[in-house]
Amino acid sequence: MARNLSMKDAINEALDQEMARDPTVIVMGEDIVGGSGSPGEDDAWGGVLGVTKGLYAKHGDRLIDTPLSESAYIGAAIGASTCGLRPVAELMFLDFMGVCFDQIFNQAAKFRYMFGGKAETPVTIRAMVGAGFRAAAQHSQMLTPIVTHIPGLKVVCPSNAYDAKGLLIQSIRDNDPVIFCEHKNLYAHESDVPEESYTVPFGEANIVREGADATIVAYGLMVHRASEAAEALAKEGIQCEIVDLRTLSPIDIDSVVESVENTGRLICVDEANPRCSIAADVTATLSQEAFGSLKAAPQLVTAPHTPVPFSPALEDLYIPSAEHIVDAVRKTMAP
Repeated sequence: MARNLSMKDAINEALDQEMARDPTVIVMGEDIVGGSGSPGEDDAWGGVLGVTKGLYAKHGDRLIDTPLSESAYIGAAIGASTCGLRPVAELMFLDFMGVCFDQIFNQAAKFRYMFGGKAETPVTIRAMVGAGFRAAAQHSQMLTPIVTHIPGLKVVCPSNAYDAKGLLIQSIRDNDPVIFCEHKNLYAHESDVPEESYTVPFGEANIVREGADATIVAYGLMVHRASEAAEALAKEGIQCEIVDLRTLSPIDIDSVVESVENTGRLICVDEANPRCSIAADVTATLSQEAFGSLKAAPQLVTAPHTPVPFSPALEDLYIPSAEHIVDAVRKTMAP
């Protein structure tokens, strides 16, 4: 049975159901308990934005409040995952990965390869990404291209509550390290989510909207910007197909190629900075595999190559908008 659920609540439900199903699943991070068990338990936040609220009352000490040391608890989670547990570690903001990046890309990502496939590291690292929350340059970046670049890591970035629940359950059950990116501006976004447990497989994009004139590829928040653009363009008689990548590693290039073979036009939208972005990667790969199908030069819609501004007016301009996407599609349609 499905009901309307926010992405924040869908993530909470995925954690709850997996902890109930599998006693080896633990959750750790800064303030994820947030006062539970103390006289102020009723006010316990459950993380900086309340995503883990209420889980301590159900699962007790399997939720671990950690010191303010990403190196310590991310390292502990990775170590625990090699010894029979399935930790879910909340990095809070992906921007903080600089503090613990060695543990992630030099250790967790390489264990299976370096030990001839005999070592498994079933750790999930949840982290908020993205701008638009007035959180300034150190808490607002879309650093998905950096973690996607690392072999051995799986990278997930859902655009809706249904995918968030299914992809998180898939992440927890996966035997490789997963970076699970949660766009903070999508936490309140609601969609139909089944009550029962389910998984969404990695490496399978979702065709959000069908169209014959142009292909828009996006992920995370940008899927919604693309949908806004497609609605506006439809009024002009331009029908856009929207491909939601859902996972960045593995990535479903086949669906992008199939779509572009039908439309002949490609617009890649990515909130990350333009150099070495997911948009640049998808465009380069598509140009190799389906260049003959293109009727126009591919267009990239990204944030500018600058840190995220703290000024609300500048931050709004920084984030790719539906208008930017509309302009990019029109360029591909020009004779």
